[in-house]
Amino acid sequence: MPHLDAAFNYARWLTKSDADAEDVVQDAAVRALRFFSSLRNDDARAWLLTIVRNTWNARFSRVGSADEHMVLDDMKDDRPDGQLDAEALVIQRQTVERVQRAIETLPTDFREVIVLREIEGLSYKEIAAVAGIPIGTVMSRLARARERLLALLGPDLARGGIGDLS
Repeated sequence: MPHLDAAFNYARWLTKSDADAEDVVQDAAVRALRFFSSLRNDDARAWLLTIVRNTWNARFSRVGSADEHMVLDDMKDDRPDGQLDAEALVIQRQTVERVQRAIETLPTDFREVIVLREIEGLSYKEIAAVAGIPIGTVMSRLARARERLLALLGPDLARGGIGDLS
């Protein structure tokens, strides 16, 4: 399953917990293998992410809101970039952490479309299929999510601490 990394990343953003994300992906992988014959087109990634989303919904609709779970602190990228000096690397890490915290504060509907578009690189059509919503709703949620992120990160943008998100 070449898309397990994307599935785990998506589940981690939905659940805000590595342990819960692992459980969701494991359940989704079992479902995907069981229903592999239902894959009708060549877009296995969107198909698997849809299963991850449905698994997450099924699991957390019983337990309570996934937004109540612990926020990840280990999502930062610790890989050093050889082209950056120490100060630039610290600034980059702080920027990544600020953006991650801002994304984590978004409501689930907005966080979901931002992660699928900006982190996973899915098209609007693929996001609509994964989330089970019309493309117009995807565009609307993305626009509102970006506005909220800009509002949250606005002071940093004004100081020049984060690159332009528009």
